[in-house]
Order: sequence, then C-alpha cells, then structure tokens
Amino acid sequence: MIDPLIAGIAHEPWFAALGEALTEAERADMIAYLAGLGFAGAPVAAARDWAEAARIVTDPDWEQRWWDAEEELRTALLRRAGARLGEAKMLMALSAVTRAAHDATIGAAAMAAARSRSSDPGLIRAAAGAATQACYQGALVLLAGAGDEHAFAAKLRLFRAGRWVLGIVRGTAYLL
Repeated sequence: MIDPLIAGIAHEPWFAALGEALTEAERADMIAYLAGLGFAGAPVAAARDWAEAARIVTDPDWEQRWWDAEEELRTALLRRAGARLGEAKMLMALSAVTRAAHDATIGAAAMAAARSRSSDPGLIRAAAGAATQACYQGALVLLAGAGDEHAFAAKLRLFRAGRWVLGIVRGTAYLL
C-alpha cells in the first residue's frame, strides 16, 4: 500500500516547476486542497521566485486556521490509519516515507534554490521540510484509505508536480 509511494519519491521532479505558470491541473489541485481544509473560494496566487517565497513563509500574518485545519485532518487520519493497521505498523510506514522524502527533497531543494540564485539554508530546509510533510500526509491518506479526493492527496500531487505549497497569508493561498 505504501511501497509504491516510497519507491517513487526518489524519482519525482521535486521543485522543478517553481516559477513556471500554473497548469489547470495544478490550479484544480490547489483548489481541492483548499476546499478540503475549509478554505473554498480562497484566492490562489503563485509566487514568482524563491525571494518572494521567503517573504511569504516568514510573513507574520500567516493564517493560523490553515495550520489548525491541517492538524485536524492529520490527527483524524492518524486515528483512522492506526485503527486500520495498528500503531506500530503505521509508525514504521510513516518513518520510512519520511526518511525517503527527506533524502530526496533536501538535495532537490538546494539545486532549485541555486538555480534561482538563492543559498539561504533555512529556506532550503523549509522547502524540503514542506515536501517531506506532504509525503507524510499523503502516506497517511493511503494508510487510512481516505482516497485521492482528500486534501492531502491534492497537496502531495502539487509537490510531486514540482511545486511548493507555501501556505495562506492574509486570505490568499500561495504556492511556488
């Protein structure tokens, strides 16, 4: 159930689409992600580059309700996956996904940052951490049997397409 996700992580084009125009599929996934978090209708904006991404992810006016909504979904999926598989098996699977994602995304984030003339190690770690978190959340969807329509499945598709979901600031949802 989780093995195809783990096997594919090293082969994804992590951060390869940053700065490019959003495709219709990417816009649809972002809208589905936002709707699943309770932010249907929130405007979607694409950051232009790593410098703008840095301003967005460090903006003190980020939307706390966005974070809370993700946490609610995460804990619900954890309960469901734990009941379905047993806690030990679930935690082993999540650990394997997290290790694979970190290993694949940290180098990809550094290369993408360098292409954009950015060398901020904190921003590189933030990008890799966000992608790793998306893999973890996507794994929870699989382990809980929640389906491709789940908000976290849409979020993972965005990262797998080479995007970085930055968050919601002042009512606008941003990705790079």
